Amino acid sequence: MSSKQPLYQKNWVLFLGILLVSFNLRPSITAVGPLIPLIREDLGLSNGWAGFLTTLPLVTFATFSLFSASIGKKLGNPLAILLALILILMGTLIRVLGRADILFIGTGLTGIGIVICNVLLIPLIKNRMPSKIGIVTASYTTGMTLFAAIASGVSAPLAIDLGFGWKGSLLSWAVLLIFGIIIWIPQLRFKAAPRTFFGEEIKVNVWKTQLGWQVSLFMGVQSLLYFTLISWLPDMMMSRGLSAVEAGLLVSIMQIIGLLGAFFAPIIAVRFKDQIGIVWVLGLMYIFGFLSLFSLNLWINFTGLTLVGISLGSSVSLAYTLIGLRTKNERTTASLSGMVQSSGYYLAALGPLLFGVAFDIYHDWNFLIYLMLTCSVLFIYFGSKSGKAVQI
Repeated sequence: MSSKQPLYQKNWVLFLGILLVSFNLRPSITAVGPLIPLIREDLGLSNGWAGFLTTLPLVTFATFSLFSASIGKKLGNPLAILLALILILMGTLIRVLGRADILFIGTGLTGIGIVICNVLLIPLIKNRMPSKIGIVTASYTTGMTLFAAIASGVSAPLAIDLGFGWKGSLLSWAVLLIFGIIIWIPQLRFKAAPRTFFGEEIKVNVWKTQLGWQVSLFMGVQSLLYFTLISWLPDMMMSRGLSAVEAGLLVSIMQIIGLLGAFFAPIIAVRFKDQIGIVWVLGLMYIFGFLSLFSLNLWINFTGLTLVGISLGSSVSLAYTLIGLRTKNERTTASLSGMVQSSGYYLAALGPLLFGVAFDIYHDWNFLIYLMLTCSVLFIYFGSKSGKAVQI
């Protein structure tokens, strides 16, 4: 039977496609952090506007998460994901044309494409590979984290050492996008079998549920931690004597270390009735890691950022896993995924921008540490609420 199954319906082909999509969901954001000094100087941007380069994708994440589930329902998830990849490619090409306004427009397009993929991959995995949610989610978030790390590490060397400049460095990611688009195209031939929904699938307004908001705020806090740190940690470490290349490499290594957490967190999480324990472990690692940044000793900083890296990788995997674990069916999963990523990313969008403005005013890097510690406490609080073994 399986030998007669079309290639595009085979699980390994779908799995490969999911991986290639995941590889393209972070480089257009994380590659920017180490390049901010170059972009700021070339285009004459303030720290606030430079921070907005990372905030803008989050605003588009938040806004278009509201529509992503409906887009997937109308077009079908495979086609919607393909069109989203094409949007990311268009944004990548547009934003290097040389003007600040065009840079922001292209960055916004990449954000729209990324969030459509983010929202629709979760219900697609639940629908097509329901018995493998843990391992597929682990692989998807690990792939996302891996290429986020690679982008952070190679963007400055591409721009400076190889002479590509910040434009060439950002543009180089178009190659991976084209490859991902080609690998995903066969999924357009997949037609889901019609399903009949009886009493099991009652339409739920997730926006009116307490659990929906708890998971959303958990996603928001962990996203604020991630995107603010990725945006401003390179600048902070450069102020302590590292070069742009060294600072980018540090952020890259921190995220590579996080691959362990990104892969194992979902696998561990699904084995327990609730996920409160894993939330506390990750939250305490954040706190100890960020406290190390008050020291001016770089080796103490590096040790603390190792803990932070593991928690960052684990947190995003856990957040995506909770969306599937806290819902009873695919329709509710898609709705919760849209809600969580919309409200969560609106919260996350405040981080890079507000810190950039605060730094313009006070010129004190300790404000970044205070923000990260506050978010760590909130991470534990909302994670403990959303980690309870209940479903919408």
